[in-house]
Amino acid sequence: MRISVAADSKDGVAERVVAELRGRGHDVVTHGALNDDERDDWAWACELTARDVAEGRAEQGVVCCWTGTGASIAANKVPGVRAALCVDAYTADGARKWNDANVLALSLRLTSDVVLDEILDAWFAGRPSDDPADQANITHVGRI
Repeated sequence: MRISVAADSKDGVAERVVAELRGRGHDVVTHGALNDDERDDWAWACELTARDVAEGRAEQGVVCCWTGTGASIAANKVPGVRAALCVDAYTADGARKWNDANVLALSLRLTSDVVLDEILDAWFAGRPSDDPADQANITHVGRI
């Protein structure tokens, strides 16, 4: 799978996210502080990842900033993106299941190596729910 990753700094798990994704066999595109040729501010970097997903250059994205909040806000401004700030595996599973999230937002401050592995395991194992009510919610969010 091709995954676009953005971070506004190389603090915390930023570089480990890229290494872990590559180690799992994914093709990774990097933005922001992870790409020496780009601006590293969170709003710009996360927009680039979100546009990669929305425009089909990547199947999924991961956006990171100190709290993860700005990263998720910036990504969610791009139509077609459903970014979810996940601090644990349960949230990551629910984001994939109930929200069909296509961009994972992470806090560089709060995410440990162990928690990162758990979040990524849940994220990639998760599948969108086929429950009609869940699908109706996802469709409605796309129209808002």
